[in-house]
Amino acid sequence: MSRNWKSSSALALTALVAVTAVWGSTFLIVQNAVSRMPVMDFLAIRFALAALVMLLLRPNCWRSLTRSGLWHGLLLGIVLGLGYIAQTFGLTLASATVSGFITGMFVPLTPVVAWIILRHKIDRLTWLAVLLATAGLALLGLRGWSIGIGELLTLGCAIFFAFHIVGLGKWSPQHEAYGLTLIQISTVAVISLIAAAPDGITVPPDGEAWIAVGITAVLATAVAFLVQTWAQALVSPTRAAIVMTMEPVFAGIFGVVIGGNRLTSQVIAGAICILVAMFMVQFKVVPGTERQKT
Repeated sequence: MSRNWKSSSALALTALVAVTAVWGSTFLIVQNAVSRMPVMDFLAIRFALAALVMLLLRPNCWRSLTRSGLWHGLLLGIVLGLGYIAQTFGLTLASATVSGFITGMFVPLTPVVAWIILRHKIDRLTWLAVLLATAGLALLGLRGWSIGIGELLTLGCAIFFAFHIVGLGKWSPQHEAYGLTLIQISTVAVISLIAAAPDGITVPPDGEAWIAVGITAVLATAVAFLVQTWAQALVSPTRAAIVMTMEPVFAGIFGVVIGGNRLTSQVIAGAICILVAMFMVQFKVVPGTERQKT
């Protein structure tokens, strides 16, 4: 077991579950932090600190990447950065529970993106899952006859994350995980710094905000994305996305238990629709063929 741990898909899936628990727990942390400092400043400091930590631990890791690895890391970082910007702004306008479940729509969206980019066929079950997830989004986010800006931004985040998962699944087997992760995180840091620079960079105003930055930078960014990059070299994008359905589940649990968010019947119905859609996609995955199927 110890000899083959680097190539164990079961261990990769277990590690992804742990990552989703970390991500789910940070919705409230991020929401609290961005209520006291600008969104882009928070993201800039978070990702810059994560990149700095990784670089200090392995200063020469980027040298293991080829030119194509640098290019792939840059593209993945751009998509990831756009996703986090949309998600973090969305959190300023929507509750952590709703944001967590809408973010989870990247799961039914992942096979759709794989079809667009990689020309992988989509069966009727997957299309049904997409429609069911859309219905769940409407139940979660509709206010009267309109969807709020926060919900729309978070939906955009889900789309970007789906592109990131598909791209990572295609390219991560070709490159060393640590270096590829560092390039992605550094790219997000640069994008966030450029966006925040015109108004000046605002540092976290107090110790609680600094703790939020530290937790999200080290655990939810450096460690989490390193694990995801490694894991997606062993499992298909759709299988990884299905496992990552636990993120909105954890976000909902933390949002209700700790954050005091209300669970109305409409929110519960919407969440059930999205979770059912997520697990419907799993029926396409055949054990033992993780790298061949989405």
